[in-house]
Amino acid sequence: MPDGKNSYLIVGAGVFGVSTAYHLIKKYPDASITIVDRDAYDAESRVAASWDWNKVVRADYDDIVYCRLALEAQDVFQSDPLWKPYFHQTGIYWMCRSDYAQEVLDNYKKLGRRADLAAVPVDEARRLYGGLFEDADYTGVKEVLVNKTSGWAAAGDCLIAVTKEALRLGVKYVTGEVETVLVDARQGGKCTGVKTTAGDVLTASHVLLCTGAYTPKLLELSADSTRNDKLSAGTRIVAGGITTGMTTLDDESYGRFKSMPVGVQGYTAEQGPFIGSLPPTKDKELKWWGQTIFTNKREVLPGRLLSAPPAEPDYAQWKVSGRLKEDINHANHVFYGKKGATWKMEKHRICWDAFTTSADFIISPHAAAEGLYVATCGNFHGFKFFPVLGKYIVQMLEGTLSPELTEKWAWDRERPDSSRNPDYPRWEMKDLIGTSKL
Repeated sequence: MPDGKNSYLIVGAGVFGVSTAYHLIKKYPDASITIVDRDAYDAESRVAASWDWNKVVRADYDDIVYCRLALEAQDVFQSDPLWKPYFHQTGIYWMCRSDYAQEVLDNYKKLGRRADLAAVPVDEARRLYGGLFEDADYTGVKEVLVNKTSGWAAAGDCLIAVTKEALRLGVKYVTGEVETVLVDARQGGKCTGVKTTAGDVLTASHVLLCTGAYTPKLLELSADSTRNDKLSAGTRIVAGGITTGMTTLDDESYGRFKSMPVGVQGYTAEQGPFIGSLPPTKDKELKWWGQTIFTNKREVLPGRLLSAPPAEPDYAQWKVSGRLKEDINHANHVFYGKKGATWKMEKHRICWDAFTTSADFIISPHAAAEGLYVATCGNFHGFKFFPVLGKYIVQMLEGTLSPELTEKWAWDRERPDSSRNPDYPRWEMKDLIGTSKL
């Protein structure tokens, strides 16, 4: 059981890692807690999926478990002075091509949660918000879910603020890239720490991997260095990337769009990933994410092929091909039509995260080494749980996580075929590096 005498090494300073450190230090103020990440927490550019200009904050889930957890997190965003400055309750406008809207409404009802949300017919929805989405593509849309209690958060700023608070409470932060976990055969295969690419060794009684898209590669390298193939993630975790893009609005457009809701084009599993558009930031930058989620399969060791972000220290996240930039142009078109026809896309980034076929997190002890734990697989929807993720990860470390969540987030569990997950990576990066025709 965790207590003040235990030590914790958290690899990765995204929302999984920072939330865990924050909740751990609050519950066990005398514990030794260290975060290690390849980037400084306040660096101008980071590889963490949660480092971003803005992220969606919503509880609009057809899965009642995530609906409940997201509502809990949203309550914190709305009330806690640490989180509240970064949350903007602009609402969400979700164009549904399935029964998603009704499923969300049912979940709110089952949870006894009242909110200003409704499933709105398309003709009526087009007129909402001053007609901002009147030119959107409504092909196949059954109805529009409008939830005025959803919104977005200034993600990068929020991540820095919570990290600072964790450090103020006593958490240590080390900048370094972890190359492998360390397993001591003399201690029955216990994980004792990690080694960085610089050769530094960091030790702790509990080692927690919150390493996102880097997780499969890290575990593969660790399996090789320790000669323990069971450390490998195998097919459990896949690294995937997606393109985001932004345009800077002029004063007139900003005046019209500054109070817009988060926009979502929802699709079925057969059609593919949903597309999003987030309200402009304080710098008047309107953002989209695209429809193409892809892997980057390569040989990380002789004979060992898996998907991993590009090997560059920054994941080459700013090197976006013309083909992927077209993805953002398409997102602009299906939301705003002629309204956005003259907008210039000025900033593109490839964001990487870890995926499971079921879109569930993995928050679990690693089966192959005592003292090694995994908390990752945000599936591009982890940020909205930032305020409460650590609470449940601490429960996992304590062995007090509910049976429902223990099973749902287990390292070893039966998972569905990926074809049922619309947001699972379906493309390969090498096929998307052609130049744009525009």
